Order: sequence, then C-alpha cells, then structure tokens
Amino acid sequence: MGAAEAIGIVGGGQLAWMLAQAAQRQGVQLHVQTPGAHDPAVALAASVVQADVRDVAGTAELARRCGAISFENEWVDLDGLAPLAASGVRFLPSLEALRPLVCKRSQRELLQRLNLPSPRWFPLDQLQQHSPADSAATADTTVPATDPNPASPAAASATPAAISAAPSAGPRLPEGFSYPLMAKAASGGYDGRGTAVLRDDTALEALLERVRPGDWIVEEFVRFEQELAVVAARDAQGEVMVFPLVQTHQHGQVCDWVLAPVEASHALQQAVRNMAASLLTSLQYVGVLAIEFFVTNDGLVANEMAPRVHNSGHWTIDGAVTSQFENRAAADSAEDPATATATSSSTAYAEQRQALAALPEAQLHWYGKAGSTIGRKLGHITLLLRQTDAAARRQEAMERLAQVRQIWPLPPAEEDGQGA
Repeated sequence: MGAAEAIGIVGGGQLAWMLAQAAQRQGVQLHVQTPGAHDPAVALAASVVQADVRDVAGTAELARRCGAISFENEWVDLDGLAPLAASGVRFLPSLEALRPLVCKRSQRELLQRLNLPSPRWFPLDQLQQHSPADSAATADTTVPATDPNPASPAAASATPAAISAAPSAGPRLPEGFSYPLMAKAASGGYDGRGTAVLRDDTALEALLERVRPGDWIVEEFVRFEQELAVVAARDAQGEVMVFPLVQTHQHGQVCDWVLAPVEASHALQQAVRNMAASLLTSLQYVGVLAIEFFVTNDGLVANEMAPRVHNSGHWTIDGAVTSQFENRAAADSAEDPATATATSSSTAYAEQRQALAALPEAQLHWYGKAGSTIGRKLGHITLLLRQTDAAARRQEAMERLAQVRQIWPLPPAEEDGQGA
C-alpha cells in the first residue's frame, strides 16, 4: 500500500484510536504523530512519529508516510504548518478551512458572517476601564456588541452598543448585556476547562486580572431547554452527508450521555441540516465537522463547532452503517449513514467493565488509556433501544442509563455551565 493510500493523524488519543479501528476495517493504513509511546492509537497505528502534536518537523515526517493528514483535535499550529501545505502536503480539512474553526472568537465571527444564530457575545479585550478621572475623555467611546442576527430585536437594541462613560471605577459591560455571563477562552479550552461564569463585576474584574483579555470572549448566559449536536461530513466532490440529530447531556461540562436519534420536528431537523451544509460548503471543508446547539425559547442557537470526529457521534460505530470515523478515514467520499440507537458514556475498571459489557445489547468501547483521573474519558458504552414510540423510547433510554449508573455512579459536578 503506497503513501497515497495511507492517512496520517496528528494526535494519538481515543479519537485517533477509533479512527485507526475504522481505517483497519477499510484496509487503510493509519499513521499517527503523538508524544506518548503508550497513547491509545499507538497499538493500532501502522507507524508512529513520536513528537508533540504541534511539532512541525514531526508533521513533516508524518507527511512523508501518508497521502493526507488530519487532526485529532483543533489545537493546530496553522501558521507553522503553512509551509508544509505550500510544499504540497495535503491536509484534510485544509488549513484555510480550519482557520475559522480553531478559535471560538473566529467561530462566532464565522456564524455572524453566515447569518447563523449563535449567542450574543463580545471580545473581552473590547471592555474598557472607566473611572471618574477619565469620564469626560471617554464620553464617546463605543464598543460593538455582536449579535449573529442583525434583524433580531436583540440586535436592534444592542448594535452599536455604547459603553457608558458615567463616573465609576472598573470595567463596564456593553449595552444590552447583564449578568450572569459566560466567559470562554478563545482557544485551548475543552470539557469545561477555559470557561468561567461571571455573576457580577467582581468576577469580571478577577477574570481580567488573571487572563489576557485578547484570548477570551464573553457571551450571554444561554438558558436552554435542551442541548443537541450533529455530525456532518463533506467529501472532495462537495457531497454533504449529515448524521441524525442527537440530544447530548453534560455533567460537570463533560458529555455524559447521548440519545440518538432525538425526537425533533421536521423543521428543526431541516434547520440543523441546512446550517451544517452552509458551514461545510462556505469553508470548502473536506472531512467531519460536529456542531453543538442550544434549543431555547427563541429557537435553535449554534453553540460551538469541532472540526473533527466528536464524542456526540460515538454511537455511529454501533448504530450506523458507516460511522463518523469511517467517513473521516475515507474523506474523499462521504457515505450515507443509517439512523440509530442510543448512547450512554461511562468509565469503569475491570469489574465494572465486565458488568457494563454484560448489560443486554450493550457494546463497551474501552480506550486503553494509561492512568485515570476524575472526569477523564476512559471509554463509552452503546446501548440498543427497542422502543419506536418517542416517549416510550426516551423512558427506555433513562431506564438503561439507570442500569449504567448502578454499575458506575457519576462523580460530583465541579462547576455549573450555561443552562437552565
């Protein structure tokens, strides 16, 4: 098998491990770049470049073994990799397609350009300090508050948003924003890391003291009814495939369980499909993209995007004809999936693993990671549901989830995130 028939993955964790499994099923060699000699994907890879995932020289070596390179996560040194792309190394998705997606600030700007609904936000570095001494000098200072839908009532009242120059000390929020707010690191955050709930001026001032404002954004605190997610793929010919919409549930800001497919109106499902297709097509994106949503009283809101395979799509291994990982491993063609079942995610050790695997119609996927800490993803379990009526199926899902909880209870949640 030549280099053109081999794929390189930058990263060696559980996503790369599941990609390696899919590649083996398709007869495709998968090579990985990862610093850990015992990372999950190492055992299944055709070869390993042992180097940090941001080591450009390591990626250059990976490219010599492969016909195309993709990424396990979005922490990508786009500028460092640009010379490799210029020399002919094929990245899927392309570095240009990744650029708006590797940073939450640029994600929000992309959604705004495409007029797709997302939480109202502002860059933290656009806050200005005001005090009685400089009130007069800053009386005309304004800061734009970004609304993804310029036609919305919120936008009418918030664009442009003026920062009041009334005599007071400390930062002032843009007009139209009030506490609580959600602050997010623009890059590097995941599973609740790199987020902070701001409940008052004191919390905002503390955040400004401990972070670089240019690296953070602040959003309205979204009070949602439900969290949804979708995984979509686009191939090199421009064909878009969208997996069924799923409900996700977070515990301690980490995905706890996924119900697939979720009961949703045709209009909602079509809105999600249209949004996914718009994003993939506008970026000329080749590969798999995951989008997380909030369902609010005002409708569907796009929360975040992940330019890779995603934990909300793990159910596709057992519940779809073609999994998200097989679509990623064969990015030149996106294949239609079948609809599916339900997923609960859990972690366990030997005794618990045996009990989980013994549950009726269950498939346990154990990632083989060395060591464990609270909140670390060590595996997931997929449970087949038999009920076809939506209400009965949801009750069945909760009963199956309770079976999992008896074997492995949840740890305490650390901090609240966006939600009701």
